[in-house]
Amino acid sequence: MREALFWNKLTNNKIQCTLCPHNCIIKDDKYGICGVRYNKSGILYTLVYDKIVAASIDPIEKKPLFHVKSGSKVFSIATVGCNFRCKNCQNFSISQYPVINKGKVAGDIVSPVKIVDAAIENNCKSIAYTYTEPTIFFEMAFDTAKIANEKGLLNFFITNGFINNDPLLKILPYLDGANIDLKSFNNDFYVKVAGGKLEPVINTIKTVFKAGKQLEITTLIIPGFNDTKDEIKKIADFIKSLSPDIPWHISAFYPAYQMKNINPTLPETVEKLREVAMNQGLNYVYTGNIRDNNGENTICSNCGKVVIERNGYEIISYNIEKNRCKFCNNIIPGIFD
Repeated sequence: MREALFWNKLTNNKIQCTLCPHNCIIKDDKYGICGVRYNKSGILYTLVYDKIVAASIDPIEKKPLFHVKSGSKVFSIATVGCNFRCKNCQNFSISQYPVINKGKVAGDIVSPVKIVDAAIENNCKSIAYTYTEPTIFFEMAFDTAKIANEKGLLNFFITNGFINNDPLLKILPYLDGANIDLKSFNNDFYVKVAGGKLEPVINTIKTVFKAGKQLEITTLIIPGFNDTKDEIKKIADFIKSLSPDIPWHISAFYPAYQMKNINPTLPETVEKLREVAMNQGLNYVYTGNIRDNNGENTICSNCGKVVIERNGYEIISYNIEKNRCKFCNNIIPGIFD
């Protein structure tokens, strides 16, 4: 265990965790909603500072990050735990592990230094804090990102965006960007399906964007829950209010966890909703979890030519030089070689 950041001492050995908007009040010998922040005798500890449950070398496109060093490798890490309770979670066996196993945590002991060393040894250009929710392993992510930053590696949060402003501002100087899940533009969805709230996620998106970090957004389309044109238009209008150049990944749902009774999203639904989003004035809208070459490609917003052609996670052709389209010299927003 290691003493956690972002908490306040209350009476009778209670504490209040201020890491995320749940702002859990935790009694002695009890856990926060995430299951990995623990009150012992009036002091808050993180149980996963160096407990890595997943580590993998991924293509950067898998995160998904389509406007970051295309074709490069990213070192992806996670601990158990999450501050959401998404009924459709694909990684519930690790995100909900502390809840399912009544406060227990799992993972191998790996220090931040060793994480960075492993990324460098495997020729990765970046580290992604992903799979579960990086907010809940903040202390480890923060220390790792600082070291990685000094070593010339990029750092990315793949996150639900449910984090308070103070911790977000503390780690942002060491992050190069984030892919943030915007699960819906309806607070009821967040309450009933995810176990969270919409407004803090909106605030996180705005803060990351205003900080000038690379921002990409993902929305998983669940049939009967967030698959209407009206919903997509609302999200598109919000994204456009920040910048029409923010990449948005509209992805297909597949039955998982507590939503195995819901049918998969039809590919044609994802494709149609992508068209709706682009008609709202967004320049870079992608399809995810389906095979759709057009929806996978990066297309120049000026000349309409394909500047990055993809087949799944494979880069077929690449026509960007110094962040500009080779065909018309238009700036393609992102972090490219």
